[in-house]
Amino acid sequence: MKAAVLNAIPGELNIEDITIDKPGPGEVLIQTINAGLCHSDLHFMDGQWDRLPLPAVMGHESAGIVQAVGDGVDYVKAGDHVITCLSIFCGKCDFCLTGRPNLCQNNAATARPRGSASRLSRNGEAVGQFARLGGFAEEMLVHEHAVVKVRDDMPLDKAALIGCGVTTGVGAVFKTARIEPGSTVCVVGAGGIGLSAIQGARIAGAGRVIAVDISDAKLETAKICGATDVINGAKVDDVVGEVRELTGGGVDYAFEAIGRKETVEQVWKMSKMGGTSVVIGMMPFGQKIEITGYEIFMMEKTLKGSMMGSNSFRVDMPRYCDMYLDGRLLLDEMVSHTMGLDQINDGYELMRKGESARAVIDFSL
Repeated sequence: MKAAVLNAIPGELNIEDITIDKPGPGEVLIQTINAGLCHSDLHFMDGQWDRLPLPAVMGHESAGIVQAVGDGVDYVKAGDHVITCLSIFCGKCDFCLTGRPNLCQNNAATARPRGSASRLSRNGEAVGQFARLGGFAEEMLVHEHAVVKVRDDMPLDKAALIGCGVTTGVGAVFKTARIEPGSTVCVVGAGGIGLSAIQGARIAGAGRVIAVDISDAKLETAKICGATDVINGAKVDDVVGEVRELTGGGVDYAFEAIGRKETVEQVWKMSKMGGTSVVIGMMPFGQKIEITGYEIFMMEKTLKGSMMGSNSFRVDMPRYCDMYLDGRLLLDEMVSHTMGLDQINDGYELMRKGESARAVIDFSL
């Protein structure tokens, strides 16, 4: 099968022929129909993160159709439509049993036993799966706890977006921050995750939703998704000052959807007394941020992280599909580019330039 492989960090993706094994116990073989390009992969490709055994098939935001299942799998069957998710859960650890399966770290429970054949290989050499998924490939072989079954009438090119970006952004609003109706919200970054957070705020009934980005095109999309106000950060001297002036002192909830030190510190400053700032963006490994200590205890401000939207994805993702199909969650508007697997590096170059909200790979092209 064809797959996009990362062989060096930093480096581009190489389209190569990879061998995929048959499903073993607890595993699911999927024909990949669509995959979204997420910034998380780019962090590794550009060397901002390097803790990844190579070679590896990249990609983690995918949707497809089950082809076969291994022994013991009864959750899905051949023909089922599924979304994959990197929040692979064991179902046995403290995090899983206390309702936080997105934080599960028991990777061994969902991996093949030590000494077993690799799920993927290249000329006899083991090939890794980014995020234990490897979604930039014509087929995926994953543990059954990496998939969620969805409605057959859910378009898979839009379902793929729910596999990471949408769940991360919407979930940060619904589940991490749990915003109240009527509250004021600012989202910094209007890429796929930021646009999803904006939509989450709209659906949850926020009174005012401010979008900040440096791309006018993305800000126009943000308006469609629910932003009541937009600020082009490249055209104002003080983004924080603009937000505070618009809201009379700051927002109740501020979300950072880029992953940069400067913008994390901005969302902290633009949240008002008693406000909450949520970091959604994947920051470079080891990066530190600076905030003023007295604002924590004197102003009761809160800084929170959101890992994949604090999801319980087998419950959340079917709900997000329902929201799309009933018109509340806008996904068509978020897709800026559709391309074949051979164009994947072009898609990531668009992302580097800030010219893509969300690009989707169509494996039929």
